[in-house]
Amino acid sequence: MTYPNRSIAIWLLVCCALVYAMIVLGGVTRLTHSGLSIVEWQPLVGTIPPLTEADWQELFQKYRQTPQYQQVNAGMDVEGFKGIFWLEYFHRLLGRLIGIVFVLPLLYFWLRGRLERPLKSKLVLMFALGAAQGLLGWLMVKSGLMDEPRVSPYRLTAHLGLAIAIYAYMFWTALSLIMPPPSAAPRLRRAGLVVTALIFLTILAGGFVAGTRAGFAFNDWPLMNGRLFPDGLYALSPWWRDAFENIATVQFHHRLLAYLLLVAVPAWWWMARRFALPPRTRSALHLLLGLLALQVLLGILTLIHVVPLPLAAAHQAGAVAVLTAALYVNHALRRVR
Repeated sequence: MTYPNRSIAIWLLVCCALVYAMIVLGGVTRLTHSGLSIVEWQPLVGTIPPLTEADWQELFQKYRQTPQYQQVNAGMDVEGFKGIFWLEYFHRLLGRLIGIVFVLPLLYFWLRGRLERPLKSKLVLMFALGAAQGLLGWLMVKSGLMDEPRVSPYRLTAHLGLAIAIYAYMFWTALSLIMPPPSAAPRLRRAGLVVTALIFLTILAGGFVAGTRAGFAFNDWPLMNGRLFPDGLYALSPWWRDAFENIATVQFHHRLLAYLLLVAVPAWWWMARRFALPPRTRSALHLLLGLLALQVLLGILTLIHVVPLPLAAAHQAGAVAVLTAALYVNHALRRVR
């Protein structure tokens, strides 16, 4: 079977791969404290890196005025600054590359009349969300240039959540271009939507773990400092601040959501056994189960080893992989009777 929109779907999947890489690189940038090394937002001029020693000195002098330098990296020299600068530079450069890879083919397909009206609306929305993501990224960085040498956990989680939403929307649209129209399997699909929403919520909870640096506390498992309910849990007032700013509560909730996934995903897998699923869909369900097990293992290892960079980056990449598998299964179930 041939699909008239196959080339458009491949383009969107390439964009998905770049967004995936952007999410992982963003996590590495955060873990290495590199995100605050560039103190200006220059979407066009900022594409050109420092070329001379004078350029480096100018950027370094601007960084020395930030709370991160004054409170965390006081005494850092230019060579040390270069180490954190390049990660943030490539993070921003990849964002610009994603914009180019998205916009140029979009204009080509649009001008050639290859896009139907519903698809045009979806692609325009993707573009708007991508622009909003760039602005939100700068607002996140800006929050760490004021008084505290760290970004707002609310803005960090919003930035992560929007990136995941863009990735999921783009991936789902690409699948819709290369897969046949849906039929039925409503009960299984409803369960799949619940599971996928729970995965997304767990990723957002992980954003608050990162934003509050909760992963550097309570580094034992399955208990938290030897207790099932750690000291300080639900101790902050008001309650809504406790849920997002109390390190004990933030990490407890992230663990709790992971445990819920350990129940929900196998239950969904077991429910699906009663349906006559296509081989690819059944394989994707098996893959989802395996990816979840690996992701939980990565989370535990990241925690007990106090957030080493390779494990933490793999854990963030694993979260998107789990979501991708769930999205694929959800889309495939639309064709199961």
